[in-house]
Amino acid sequence: MSLTLYYHPLSSFCHKVLVALYENDVEFDTRLINFGDSASRAELRAIWPICKFPVLRDHGRKRDLPEATIIIEYLDHFYAGEHKLIPADWDDALDARLWDRFCDNYLQLPMQHIVADRIRGSNGDVTQERAMITTAYGMLEHRLASRIWLSGKSFTLADCAAAPGLFYAGAVHPIPKELEHVHAYLDRLTQRPSFKRVLEEAKPYFTMFPFAEAIAPRFRA
Repeated sequence: MSLTLYYHPLSSFCHKVLVALYENDVEFDTRLINFGDSASRAELRAIWPICKFPVLRDHGRKRDLPEATIIIEYLDHFYAGEHKLIPADWDDALDARLWDRFCDNYLQLPMQHIVADRIRGSNGDVTQERAMITTAYGMLEHRLASRIWLSGKSFTLADCAAAPGLFYAGAVHPIPKELEHVHAYLDRLTQRPSFKRVLEEAKPYFTMFPFAEAIAPRFRA
């Protein structure tokens, strides 16, 4: 197999890459990285000294690619399929990249801070992180009032980021009931075959998530 993904099936940023891979039926192998195991950590660190996943190894081109967005850009160029995730039009591509960064920075990162605080049991002040997610929800509600997908008329890089971002953020900091467009969008994402497959594969690991009780029962094993 030409591609190997170093990942963990519970990681939101790994979910983002898996969605892109499944969207276009890209063949790849996986290497599950367990940070609780020193040998597993060392294996990832040897490839990417920052020691964060996901990392994609392209054996054929002898390249290692870190960072979810960069990996998806790479896949869309060298392993393009039926569903182009980076629009061909420059303005549309810029918009998709903008909302990709929005979902990573204002959903996934604050969510991860809140999760990390619970893991540590430090009961720290996560008011700012929750406020950031609340603001992001409001902006998404406004944007999704007139569209099916987050950027353009088709499923793009932005939706790859939004799927795990909204799924996990919604468990950590519930989406207000009145945000009908956000709820409808999350429903569309969870019914998308690519993300549906990701969630199915993550089921056995959801018990490890510190907010597992907030994940809807239909997504849990």
